[in-house]
Amino acid sequence: MISTRVTEMLGITHPIIQGGMQWVGRAELAAAVSNAGGLGVITALTQPTPEDLRHEIRRTRELTDKPFGVNLTMLPAITPPPYAEYRDVIIEEGVKTAETAGNNPKEHMPAFKDAGITVIHKCTSVRHALSAQKVGVDIVSIDGFECAGHPGEDDIPGLVLIPAAADQLDIPIIASGGFADGRGLAAALALGAEGINMGTRFVASTEAPVHENVKQAIVERSELDTQLILRELRNSTRVAKNAVSDEVAERLAQGAEFGDIRHLVAGKRGRAVYETGDLDAGVWTCGTSQGLIHDVAPCSEIVSRISADAARIISSLTELVKD
Repeated sequence: MISTRVTEMLGITHPIIQGGMQWVGRAELAAAVSNAGGLGVITALTQPTPEDLRHEIRRTRELTDKPFGVNLTMLPAITPPPYAEYRDVIIEEGVKTAETAGNNPKEHMPAFKDAGITVIHKCTSVRHALSAQKVGVDIVSIDGFECAGHPGEDDIPGLVLIPAAADQLDIPIIASGGFADGRGLAAALALGAEGINMGTRFVASTEAPVHENVKQAIVERSELDTQLILRELRNSTRVAKNAVSDEVAERLAQGAEFGDIRHLVAGKRGRAVYETGDLDAGVWTCGTSQGLIHDVAPCSEIVSRISADAARIISSLTELVKD
């Protein structure tokens, strides 16, 4: 068993956290990861209203008595969701861990801390990680360029970003982006992280609430089959390469503005991919780690396999050290 500050702070057995993925982070997946000894995470904004989130938290508790977290991602919007109301539901329902992402969580920190909630903030650069530490978050989840979704605009991979963050932060780091097996966990620990966050690996799990076509696509495709879109708009997003992502990239290269491609990247179209299995229904996020994923397995097997393999690798490396 691998014990770190992250496992101690979160009350989990293995230093493995499930990414808070839009449309995917629901009760059945979060509970399965938590029951396996990791930290499952449900995604607040997957739920249409704060009251729907309350129901999903309670549904998760029916499926596990282990710790789990709630992700609250705050992004710029013309009409933003009622973030404070979602936050208050997290607090009222007694959730012990919140994962924040997107904008600086400063305005929510007093309420979270007064409630005794451990806050993990996800960011894509050392400067943002330092800002998060300054406002009082407990753990930083640092996203490298390999990650699914939003990798930021600096293009720094985890091999450099993780130790760069570890050199400057006092709080624990969770490594995110490109992790899918025990080798990755062992490497993350060697680089200065104290746990890993996985999204794509858990999409390809038995319990993930997505269509089987999506899971099999992740297994069958390689690390080359993702695409960065929206770079021209400084909103880079790593998605699975498909007909829609190709069209988005082509239009933007020709000078299109966001309004011209809004209908192509609409969230409801991405949701349709997960629900219908039509891989070209919209854009859907996927990390380069899919090149390391070769099966669809139960979360219990995924977590135990990764933890055991990492422990074995760490132990075997000592044999290379000679007096």
